[in-house]
Amino acid sequence: MTNTENKSPDTNRAPLSQRAFTMPEIKSEKDHGAMVKISLDDQEIDVPFGTTILQAAKQLNVKIPTLCYHEDLCVAGVCRICVVEIDGQRNLQASCAYPITGPMKIRTYSSRVRRARRHNLDLMLKHHYGECYSCARSNNCELQSLAKEYGVDFYRFGHIEKPKHTVDKSSYSLVRDMDKCILCRRCVRTCIDLQEVGVLEALNRGPNTEIAAFQKLPLGEVICINCGQCLNRCPTGALVSNDPSDEIWAAIDNPEKHVIIQTAPSPRAAIGECFGQPAGKSYTRELNTALKRCGFSKVFDTDFTADLTIIEEGTELLQRLKKALVDGDKSVAFPMFTSCSPGWVKFLEHFYPEYTPNLSSCKSPQQMFGSLLKTWYAKNAGIDPANVVTVALMPCSAKKFECNRPEMRDSGFKDVDYGLTAREMAQMIHEAGLDLPNLPPSDFDQPVGEASGAGLIFGATGGVMEAALRTVVELVTGVKAENIFKDLEVTPVRGFEGIKYYEIPVTQTTKVHPLLKKALNIETFDFLKGAVVKVAVVHGTANARKVLEDIKAGGKFSHCHFIEFMACPGGCLGGGGQPIPTSPEIRKARAKAIYDEDKGLSMRKSHENPAVLKIYQEFLTDGPCGHKSHELLHTHYTKRGSKIV
Repeated sequence: MTNTENKSPDTNRAPLSQRAFTMPEIKSEKDHGAMVKISLDDQEIDVPFGTTILQAAKQLNVKIPTLCYHEDLCVAGVCRICVVEIDGQRNLQASCAYPITGPMKIRTYSSRVRRARRHNLDLMLKHHYGECYSCARSNNCELQSLAKEYGVDFYRFGHIEKPKHTVDKSSYSLVRDMDKCILCRRCVRTCIDLQEVGVLEALNRGPNTEIAAFQKLPLGEVICINCGQCLNRCPTGALVSNDPSDEIWAAIDNPEKHVIIQTAPSPRAAIGECFGQPAGKSYTRELNTALKRCGFSKVFDTDFTADLTIIEEGTELLQRLKKALVDGDKSVAFPMFTSCSPGWVKFLEHFYPEYTPNLSSCKSPQQMFGSLLKTWYAKNAGIDPANVVTVALMPCSAKKFECNRPEMRDSGFKDVDYGLTAREMAQMIHEAGLDLPNLPPSDFDQPVGEASGAGLIFGATGGVMEAALRTVVELVTGVKAENIFKDLEVTPVRGFEGIKYYEIPVTQTTKVHPLLKKALNIETFDFLKGAVVKVAVVHGTANARKVLEDIKAGGKFSHCHFIEFMACPGGCLGGGGQPIPTSPEIRKARAKAIYDEDKGLSMRKSHENPAVLKIYQEFLTDGPCGHKSHELLHTHYTKRGSKIV
């Protein structure tokens, strides 16, 4: 998903009248939409009026270096690394920000261009403090790569000898080292424009410019939703995730500890990128082998509790519908919102707290698994839960915050001890001397090794909704979901459109499945016959804000019954813990990997997972949304409707 339209202007940029360039004359309105012939490095090409020089260069496969530019973000033009020479113009121009409005001759390389780029790099390095070998972004740092490419072998304008800032480690999710910041403003544009949260901003001007949070407070004290999208777009090590791998290694090396890791589908679909592989292939079973060789006692599949989430969340939705339509309870909160994305939950709590009753009370699959591992699993395995260490491999930096929420201790212990990102897990595998792509495949461990394709597709935007529809529609109508949705693909909720809307008419109903009878206390779903179930899928909190404002105004989305929200563009596969770089094409490739893996599975519906049905038979015996499941798998609300924190 690209966000190049409707952007807020960068208030730190000079007014047009003060910028040292002249724009080609726009002769008339008819020029808009016309094709313009240009010469770029002696290659002639016709481009649409308004195309930037950088975009034109990409069409010709001409490489122009960039730093502040990012495909997901509005144009800033502040780093001046992408400067090019235009015949007839006195000054070099930033190719990312210069629109083509008439014929011109452009040179992307020359002595003048090379020297300018080198000098701009040298000026950045003058203010950049840090030792590259110990930096989390070493060998994946855009500044480092450009310095090598442009032959920077000494500090031409001097260098900072000691740090000027204190590293901010106040957040469970993020670490900020402003001595490594190059003022590209990618993080600012990500937070303000892409996510519409607005934690970070550029303060002051000229040599006094700095990137800071509100009143220069630490990140742990502001309204940061921990989504980590700023991490994925920062070109240096100024923003990195809060890495717990040293504590995890210590637990693995402790013979008294039973260290379990659960792995989510999105990092499995992306982690190969950290080993030089192209985006678009899942390494699920090779990763199992790597984790076992790293020393984890058990390797489990988060898709198992994703299936469990669908049963619980689907039951909760049906309970709300029954209370509203049968019992006449007008206090039931609709639309019901998903609660699997902790960044989205935190966004709602900060900006729209009046809608917290609309959140499903279901915990995320990560937290459900943590509760079960330190209760049901520990008891069956004969292990003291105090010695069970639970680790979650997730695509999301907000998962680190989620597992540290004080209410996430329903097992009697901290349910999930550590959250690991795909990047951090890749580093642990490298540290163990393993080459992930070339490892032999192996299966997940039992007793929870089985999961469905519905749980797998949670990783893509629309995946939770699709998984829920595969189950709920089949259980309500009695018709096999594959006879309703071709190849079990609910295509209206797939894809990268920011907001998707879908209506499902209920033309027939059936008896209530025995698993749900206790929760619903009815015999049939006849109360839904003739109804039209309205659902929506939203990814990125900027889009979430649009939908919530529509709901507040009584618009189209206020009539929905169920809405999936994900904080990150593209859903979990675009999460803040995924490999860097990210782009629309990379996120599409990861989504394809997830959907291809789902298509190849024999079990693709959550309610058909025998391991899930077994846990209801043996442990959660009062069924979905029953007393035991509410105790362990759901969050608890006060009378005001806000989460207990």
